[in-house]
Amino acid sequence: MRYLIAVATLMLAATGWAGDSMAPPGASCYIISPKHGETVSSPFKVVFGLSGMGIAPAGVERDNTGHHHLIIDSGLPSYDAPIPADDRHRHFGGGQTETLLELPPGRHTLQLLLADYLHRPHKTPVVSEQISIVVR
Repeated sequence: MRYLIAVATLMLAATGWAGDSMAPPGASCYIISPKHGETVSSPFKVVFGLSGMGIAPAGVERDNTGHHHLIIDSGLPSYDAPIPADDRHRHFGGGQTETLLELPPGRHTLQLLLADYLHRPHKTPVVSEQISIVVR
């Protein structure tokens, strides 16, 4: 699956387009759990929240929808290209709203970025606050 996402990302990026999906005013995404500063044991559940938009799987084009991407221990990717698919950029193209995450012990950051049906951030990006957690 990651291979297919990577190939599609490269093919789409080569065309030189930028995302043109619009997010409605006031749309937001957020991490419900864990909470900022929380200490967790691995594996742990990450629950995603979304307000003002709906969820649609990757490949399904619907207005005012998107799917989650979890950014782990990294800054936000460029908004001018599809979100990379790697260990720091986890795709939830099936429309998932939670995941079981396994990370090594230590301090980590988590952040959500919503994207359209082609894994592109919306024209007005829908991004959560970055949280820090400690894995023991």
